[in-house]
This record gives sequence, C-alpha cells and structure tokens, in this order.
Amino acid sequence: MRSNKTIYLAQPRGFCAGVERAILIVEEALKKYGTPIFVRHEIIHNAYVVKDFESRGVIFINELDTVPQGAILIFSAHGVSKAVRFEADEREFQVFDATCPLVAKVHAEVVRLKERGYQIIMIGHRGHPEVEGTMGQVDSSIHLIEHVQDVDKLSFKENELIAYVTQTTLSVDETQEITTALVRKYPQIHAPKRQDICYATQNRQDAVKAMLPHVDVVIVVGSQNSSNSKRLQELASSMNVPAYLVDDPRQIQAEWFQSMNSVGVTAGASAPEALTAQIIEAINGLYRGSVVPMPGIEETVNFSLPKGLLEAA
Repeated sequence: MRSNKTIYLAQPRGFCAGVERAILIVEEALKKYGTPIFVRHEIIHNAYVVKDFESRGVIFINELDTVPQGAILIFSAHGVSKAVRFEADEREFQVFDATCPLVAKVHAEVVRLKERGYQIIMIGHRGHPEVEGTMGQVDSSIHLIEHVQDVDKLSFKENELIAYVTQTTLSVDETQEITTALVRKYPQIHAPKRQDICYATQNRQDAVKAMLPHVDVVIVVGSQNSSNSKRLQELASSMNVPAYLVDDPRQIQAEWFQSMNSVGVTAGASAPEALTAQIIEAINGLYRGSVVPMPGIEETVNFSLPKGLLEAA
C-alpha cells in the first residue's frame, strides 16, 4: 500500500434527529429512575450503542412477558404495534415512547387510510421492527411488498381504494422503482403527500452519491441490522465502488485498501460519531492519511422529548 491516502468524510452522516431523541430518552430515564429500565427491541440498530446501554443496566427485550408489572418500559425508535401498546397498558408499565416522529407519522397515515376504506400496500423489509410496528397499527387491509417483482402478484380490483406507504429507511432509488410500477398497474392508487422515506435517509444517500466520484473504496459505519446503513453500502456497490459495512474498528482489513488512493467514510443514521472516529483511527493505523470533510447539508431538525419524561420527578 502507498503510505499516503486521502480519507473523505461524507456530510451529513451519523445520527439523525429521531435517533438522537431515542438515545436521549433512555439517558434521561436512567438519570431519573436508575435501573432496571427495559427497552422493547434495540433502542436503535447499532451494536456499539446497545452494548454501552447494557453495560449501564438497560435491559433489551423482544417480548413483554419478561418485564415485571409496573416497570419502566421504553419503546424503540422503530415503533411498536397496537397490540404491544395494549399489552403495555394492561400490565401497567410506565411507558416512554421513543418512536421516531417520522415513523409515527406513517403509523397515523395507515390508521387514517384504513378508516377511509383503503387497502394499504406497505413497501418494506419483512421482519424489520419498523415494518412490523407499522403493519400492526391495523388488524387487516395491509399488504407487504419488498421488491418490484411483488407488484405483479397483487390482484386488487380496478374500483378498489388502494394506497401505499413505505418503510422510512429504504433506498430512495429502489422505492422509486416500486412506486412507479404500482402507479403503472394501479393509476388510481393513493400516494403519500410527501415521501415517507425520511429526510436523514435521503440526505445520507445523496451525500454518498456526491462522494463516490472522489473515492476508490467506501467504509460505511453501521451495524448489519441497520437498514439505512445497509442501503448506503448497497448504493456505493451499485455504482461499482467497493463498500464495507463495519461497526467495530477491529473489522477493518488492510487488503480493502490495497491499490486504493482515496477512502470514503460515511455513517448510517444510527451510528454515533465516536464510533466513526474510532474507525477512521483504525484506517489511519494502516497508513498515513489526510482527512478531508466533504461539503454537504447541515441538518437542523430537532424532536422534543416525551412530555411525561420531562415532567417526571
């Protein structure tokens, strides 16, 4: 390898407002109540963050049956189904809801569409907690599709009321292909007034696109179960730039950078900047590199904490 390389940093990268809010909810709950605090599912999809909270006594669970009655319970940023909320109420948990407000917006839209008699198509990845939470807002009339080929399998009647919503962390380009196919097959379909793909997902993908002409390889900081992080890796790979998804500095491999003069680094919306700094340090440990921040959008979105947590004694 050459001793000198350039490391380009995508802008924006890392935490979005919804993730920052979710993490702050757990932090504030720890301050006010101490442990144990239970979180339904991982608060965000990042192993670094989850392990840190676990080391401080936060307990992550998938089902509520292991949670003592009346305990402090936090819903993750991905949201939960109506059934989970009902069970939490029945068991008298003190609940703080860390659902991203943009995900909550999709939840509300699904409920409104169902009430108006629509059959709803959900574009998303099967098994993802956000998809399960969104589809769980209604008992029926919602149908999941994952790929453009799934559109051919739909069999709604011409006069049926049909609408679609999307998982917020999907690839913009992939979703466009699916929605175009839906409109072609069902010209009467009701589309969201605004894209359900969140601003942060869009901005991070645009930042990677802007960075790609300058780099030979891309490192995406994020965990394997992070949908938006994986989309960044796939985006770079689809444009013929090798890309690797990492959430631990020890995962960095020297052979990735052989014959490469420039490295691009970005981070998914659930990856903390402290972890990105460790990854950059690991890359620099292989050779002497200069870090060049890319120009990009400065995000100013902020979401407030739940009123109940702010008022808690």
